[in-house]
Amino acid sequence: MRPALCASIALLLLAAALPAAARVQIEHWTTQSGARVYFVETHALPIVDVSVEFAAGGAYDPRERAGLGQLTLTLLKGGSARFSESEVDRRIADAGAQLRDNFDLDRAGFALRTLSSEAERKLALDTLADILQSPRFASEIFEREKARAIANAAEAETQPDHIAEKRLYALMYPSHPYGLTATPTTLAAIAREDVERHYRARYGTAGAAVTIVGDLSIDAARSLAEQLTSRLAPGGDVALPPPAPPGSGETVRVAHPSTQSHVLLGEPALARDDPDYFPLLVGNYILGGGGFVSRLMTEVRSKHGLAYSVYSYFYPFAQRGPFQVGLQTRRDQANEALKRVRDVIAEFVARGPTEAELKAAKKSLIGGFPLRIDTNRKLLEQVAVIAYYRLPTSWLDAYPARLEAVTLDQVRGAFARRIAPDKLATVVVGATD
Repeated sequence: MRPALCASIALLLLAAALPAAARVQIEHWTTQSGARVYFVETHALPIVDVSVEFAAGGAYDPRERAGLGQLTLTLLKGGSARFSESEVDRRIADAGAQLRDNFDLDRAGFALRTLSSEAERKLALDTLADILQSPRFASEIFEREKARAIANAAEAETQPDHIAEKRLYALMYPSHPYGLTATPTTLAAIAREDVERHYRARYGTAGAAVTIVGDLSIDAARSLAEQLTSRLAPGGDVALPPPAPPGSGETVRVAHPSTQSHVLLGEPALARDDPDYFPLLVGNYILGGGGFVSRLMTEVRSKHGLAYSVYSYFYPFAQRGPFQVGLQTRRDQANEALKRVRDVIAEFVARGPTEAELKAAKKSLIGGFPLRIDTNRKLLEQVAVIAYYRLPTSWLDAYPARLEAVTLDQVRGAFARRIAPDKLATVVVGATD
């Protein structure tokens, strides 16, 4: 499911800056098979964190089989040519390792955490290498996971937050794959052969990014990366679909028996390589990303008591990801809350922040970053973004200076270019009219 409830997580990854005194030295190279590798050596703990990601996210699903990418990723853990599903689970457990899947609109893959000691590391990495490069896709496991996915999708369609997000993305991306959402119908249309084709097309080295952080020498990291990718096919075309057209600013109201109205607004706004990235990041902290100090929270909650929480965030993807605003409120207050949200956004786009707001936002974003990279896993998440989106290896080191350089005019200009208040798609679930 797309991360409406993960906005805070997205902000941890996006709205961050590295103190000038700290440096993250990233080595990078290409494996013999063509996969990109990014490596940070750190011996603070006897742990190695590894991420392997592919251009295989939800945007690559066929419209009539939305959910194929997530199902394929799930099935990769269902066993390989050498190991059954239960053996995969046992080997990961015996190594004391942790294996989790990562999936969004652009990316699909796994993150592995293992001890750096040779025996445990070898056991865990041998297992990951095998499920990535020779998955079994057993028929009985396919049928089980497909049925589970259909049941989960059916349950989600009763939940107001899921309904709101599904409708919002469909409005923001009416003819673009970013607007697709898996349904019981699209999942039911998936055959095992579709999974195999999706794997062959998308899990190749052409779109692969390997990130390694931890207690490992660079020679060992090179060997690890080769082990994880040497048997992958080159893969086909990994280009994204055409850019999303602008939305029309439509408002949709959906009846629902929930006690509160779920309100979402959004429009496509920000790609990973957008030159307005930093001004938008700083501006959004002031508008709705800074918690209790944000303008939306001040106006909607503190002054008028219309919601417990209201937020805004940018979620950049390879193409223009959404600018999204959300809140929950009493059904009889939904119209008033929505009006005040729109007024705050319009005012901010028209006039921008004050000098004091800008200074405070930059100080907070820069000063808070050390907590975002204080573990191997957090650092892995940051570097994996750099790896997948081909950002400069100096991205983290340059972050504080680029944030500090943001001006009032840049914030105003960026919001004027990227956010059209009258074009914001709006969904109210639990509406009374």
